Amino acid sequence: LQKLIHLLQATDDPLIQEQALITLSNSAAFSVNQDIIRNLGGLSVIGGMLSDCVPKVKEKALNALNNLSMNIKNQEEIQVYIVQVCRNVESAPLNSDLQLAGLRLLTNMSVTSDYHNKMINSIPCLLHLLSEGTERTQIQVLKVLVNLSANPAMTRHLLRAKV
Repeated sequence: LQKLIHLLQATDDPLIQEQALITLSNSAAFSVNQDIIRNLGGLSVIGGMLSDCVPKVKEKALNALNNLSMNIKNQEEIQVYIVQVCRNVESAPLNSDLQLAGLRLLTNMSVTSDYHNKMINSIPCLLHLLSEGTERTQIQVLKVLVNLSANPAMTRHLLRAKV
């Protein structure tokens, strides 16, 4: 895992980055590896990939963070990327794998109300995706919206959102 994280830091080759991120994502499916990746500084390295120009690299980074977000301590570190993830969802092509990867991460990060406030500005986008997206996109958006709606503090923001 340490070598993969170092490889991500050392290369600019998108194909190598994609493969390293896929491997880290698969490794993060096991809870013991989630702590190891965090302790090795992997969350910030993977999070740094969210600003990459290559959509496939961003998508693989989102998938890795999604698997890593199943852990409360990891969520505390991943939350700094929520606004950036929301921007990626908004700017990604409609119904793209990149958009769906971002929505899946937002779903996990919105299970508790701890980070809902970071998603407020994206509510209009989520509602737009709900009306314009394919069934797959709509299902992911609904998961995020259901999580947000469980928080009474979000009611006003959800009801007043301009679509």
